[in-house]
Order: sequence, then structure tokens, then C-alpha cells
Amino acid sequence: MTDQPFRLDGQQLAKICKHTLPDQDDELLLSKLQALNPGYPIRLAKTGEEWYRLGGIVDMDGKRIANNLIEWTERTYIECGKNLQTLIDHAREQQFIATRQIGNTLYFVIQTGAKAEQFIQIDIDKTHEMSDRLLVNGDYPPEDLEEFIDPLDPECIETFGIGTSRYSYRRKTDVAVFMDEINKYHVSEHPVQRFMDDWNRSSAQQKAVLSDDWIVRPFRHTGRFGEQIINVELINTLQKNVPQMEDISGKKGTPLHNLLTRFDRQAGYPFAWFFYMVKGKLVSPNCGVAVYKDISGDFSYLPERDVAVLKDWIDTPYSV
Repeated sequence: MTDQPFRLDGQQLAKICKHTLPDQDDELLLSKLQALNPGYPIRLAKTGEEWYRLGGIVDMDGKRIANNLIEWTERTYIECGKNLQTLIDHAREQQFIATRQIGNTLYFVIQTGAKAEQFIQIDIDKTHEMSDRLLVNGDYPPEDLEEFIDPLDPECIETFGIGTSRYSYRRKTDVAVFMDEINKYHVSEHPVQRFMDDWNRSSAQQKAVLSDDWIVRPFRHTGRFGEQIINVELINTLQKNVPQMEDISGKKGTPLHNLLTRFDRQAGYPFAWFFYMVKGKLVSPNCGVAVYKDISGDFSYLPERDVAVLKDWIDTPYSV
């Protein structure tokens, strides 16, 4: 890591995506991103679950008719005099095929400093287009435009690929800057900010980097008065095979400490059980209560910095 700022803006990233042909392990894309910022190690932190969305329209020979099924439908409906039956007859006569985009989101991270929030995250979609169905099912024609676009009873066909896979740039998030912005709109500390602050003052920060295990998902939602609210959640990258914490019922002292130590060893850093607990993943909140009772009594197996974090959580619990 260098003192030079990280250089890759949205336009550059979009251009790289446009001119890079996807390979199986995404090494070519990674090498191009790395070449532009040799001072900052860039790595693929997570490949998201497969998703799909509406695609475009092709004919029976796979020739492109439209890139966007919704836009084509709305435009052609107007051209058909806003007569649904005319639109249906046209689509059936041409034997048009609706396609779908199948993809995964790739999450790349670049650590820019020692603190939990000091990383940049680049989200890139990797998609390929497949034939999905006949645009109109002759036996169950649509009753309105909404059903034309997304039918309840589609007439499926034998699937074939259309074109090649491609990358498309989704977003770049400078997490430290983004969290500063989020915090302006929250009266109390945002749970994700508190998670990062707790990481920075715990023993986890001494041994690990947050972005090795956790990434962010910025999103918008609508408030009760119709306002657009920017928010963020933390996602575990699931790179390590960390099992569910064993049942802690009745355990205290050395047996409980052994469970925590085993979990932390499998996660790869100390005090990991606390952060998985706050995420509501693999570790029950009962564990935090049991450990606090232990260290408030006869047992002392947590470093002081972790005791302080746990005590604050007991006083004011939170989750992400």
C-alpha cells in the first residue's frame, strides 16, 4: 500500500468492463484493475448468488429485435394504437422470443488504510443472456400489458445462449466517505458504523482486516413520508467454513472460553464470535450475556479492550 490515492473512477471502471471479455475465474478483469493501481492489492472478496432479470427480444433465429423487453413493449403498444390484441397478434406472427439476463455480482475490495472502514469496494455484474420463452403464449394470451411483460403462464422453449457473457459496472463505494455521509442522516450512531468502531477498538483489529470477512451493500429505501433514504448493510463474505456456535446452555468458565476460542480459530481472528453475534449469524445473543456474566464474576479470559466492547453492547445492545 502506498501514500498515493487510489485511482479508478466510474468512467474508467465502466470502460474496463466494456472492453474485457469474461473468463471463468475473472482473473483478466482483476489483472486489469490491479495494473492501474499497482500500489494497492485488489482482490475478489465475494461472488454473489445468481440472479436473473428480464432481458430483451430476439426472433427464432436469435437475431436481436430489442435490448429491453419493457421499453419495446411500451413503445410497440403505442405503435399498435394502444390495442393489446394487435400487439399480441404482431408478437405471435413474428414468433418473437423473450430473453432473460442471468448474472452474479462480483465484489472487489481494496484496503486503503488500517481501520475497518478504510477500504474501497467495487461492484461489477457478470451477466449472460439466455432465451427464456415465447413472447406470447398462444394458449394463455396476456390480459394486460403487465402480464405481456411478465406472464403468469409462459410458453417455455428450449434454452439457447445469446451473444457472449459481459461485465457491467455497478458502483464504487469508498466506505469511509460513504459512512460519513450515512452518519449525517442518523441522529444516533448507525449500527454499521458502531460495528466498525467496535472492530477498530477490539482485538480483532489487531489481527485481521474487516474487509477480509465483511463487505457492504449500500441501498435505498422509501421512508414513511415517501422520502428516499440511503442505507447500508454488512454482508459476510462466507469465505471461511465457520460452523454454528455450539449450544452454550449451562456452560461457563473454561468450557465456555474453549467454545469461543474454537470459534475464533475457525473464523481466523480473535473476538470473531462477538461480530458474528451482532450480525445475528451463527452465534446467539445469549452467548454475549453468558460471557459477560462470566467476566463479571470469577473468570477473566477476555482482553480489556474486548471487555469494554462487550460491556457497551450489554448496556446498549445493537445488531446489524
